[in-house]
Parts: sequence; structure tokens; C-alpha cells
Amino acid sequence: MNAPDASLFPPRRTPLDVAGWVRYFQQAEIPVLASTANALEDLRENEDAVDARMLADVISADPLMMLKLLAYTAGLQNSGRRQTDVETATEALVLIGITPFFRDFGPQPTIEQHLHDQPEALQGLRDVLQRAHRAGKFALSFAVHRFDHDAPVIHEAALLHDFAEMLLWLHAPHLALDIAYRQKTDPTLRSVAVQRALLGVPLAEIQHALMVTWRLPELLVRITDDRQESASQVRNVMLAIRLARHTAQSWTNPAVPDDVRDIAQLLNMGLGPTETLLREIDS
Repeated sequence: MNAPDASLFPPRRTPLDVAGWVRYFQQAEIPVLASTANALEDLRENEDAVDARMLADVISADPLMMLKLLAYTAGLQNSGRRQTDVETATEALVLIGITPFFRDFGPQPTIEQHLHDQPEALQGLRDVLQRAHRAGKFALSFAVHRFDHDAPVIHEAALLHDFAEMLLWLHAPHLALDIAYRQKTDPTLRSVAVQRALLGVPLAEIQHALMVTWRLPELLVRITDDRQESASQVRNVMLAIRLARHTAQSWTNPAVPDDVRDIAQLLNMGLGPTETLLREIDS
């Protein structure tokens, strides 16, 4: 990876504290994957035959679209239509209704359009999305193995665990590229340190503040809070994220054995059966 070329990015003032970043991202459009946008338009054409499950399958495959839906649904609290937390895409769609969903969510802007002239940033975002999908698959499998009745929310939490990083690639790509470049150049550089140097605050703090501001489900906020790592559901998500990061390129990363050991402990399994299970999940 080459150092980011500042001439490729138009000057734009970025914040240096949590409140500023929250305002910055609140004002920004959230595009989705082109495959999601196209699938939604296909369903729109046959709206009478669409049910909540069909729509949820499309939305749940795209962390950015899921984020938009959950934030929108949380806003319904102001209208008095929301009595309890809506924790999954299916629950959100049942609350909203199919016709109101298509009315309120028109044709979606796409990440491919948004970053069409910034291929490195587009690839960086795609890498984060791919990692989120793999983490979601691991987290769901761990939760099912543990007979956790909140398995769908745990899957969702893993998908959304790094949504602030996704937003950074979309709306401050020069900073996202600079962070990636510095960490690639110096593998010992801690994420929190470089984020604090370039953004003023760690991404985790920005993300938590956004989740609270958007009134995302309390269970989702709790499960994605790495500070609560002693809780089994949080550990479920954290280990899924760790494994997805460490195996993004291959299973030869020296950190993988530690991941396998910790996951074996979580699942109450032996090391050999755990590694076999993990490779089956990933395949």
C-alpha cells in the first residue's frame, strides 16, 4: 500500500472530538452495496409478493443497510409506535410494514457510486465488509453451538461491530487510508493510538456515541461494547471478530492458535474439534 495522495481528496474539514464526529456522520448519507440496492429494486417491482423474511434476508446481508434500517426504526419511538427495542431486521420490517418500507426507502445510493473515483478506498471498505460477513458467520455459529437464544442479535452485533470504520472509509477516505498505511508500515502500531493521532479519538468511542444517538437496541449496544468482554455474548462477538481479522488473508497467522484456544474455551470443546469446526464454518 502506498502513502495516500492528498491531491486525490478534496479539502474537507474533519472533527477532532466525539461530538464532532457524531455530527459529521449524522449529516452524511449512508450508501449500501450495489447488490443490495439492486435486490431491493427487484423486490419493489413485486411488492405484493414480498414478506418481511424475504426483505430481511437482503438487508441482513449488508451491514450498512441494516444500520440504516435499525436507526430509522429507532426513530419511530418519537411517534409512539415503538414500545420495545426492535433487535433484528425482521422485527423492524414487521413493525414498519412492507409498503411503508418501500415508500420510505427509495432507490438506494451505492458504495460503488460513492467511491467510484477512489478505488483504494473502495477496496478498503470492501475488506471491512468482507471481514464483517465472516465475523457474523463465526459469531452466529458460536451462538447456536452455545444454545444462545439471542443468536440473531449476536450475528447482527458481529456484522455491525466495525460500522464506524465503514463510515470512515466512505466519508473520510483519506484518513482511513492514512490509518491503514501507518499500520501496514508499522505492524506494532496499536489501532487506538493511530486513531487518536489522526481522528482525535478512538473509533470505538465514536461508534458507541453514534449507537446511543441513533438509539440502537440496548442489547446490540451492550454486545458490541468490548469493555464488557467478560460477558459471554460479548466474548462470542469479540472472538468472532478476532478470528475474522487474523484469518483475513490465510489461516497461517501466528495469532490463530490463541484464537482457537479461546474459542474452544467459549464452546467447551477440545482444541482439535474446535479447529475443525472453525474451518468448516469458514468453508
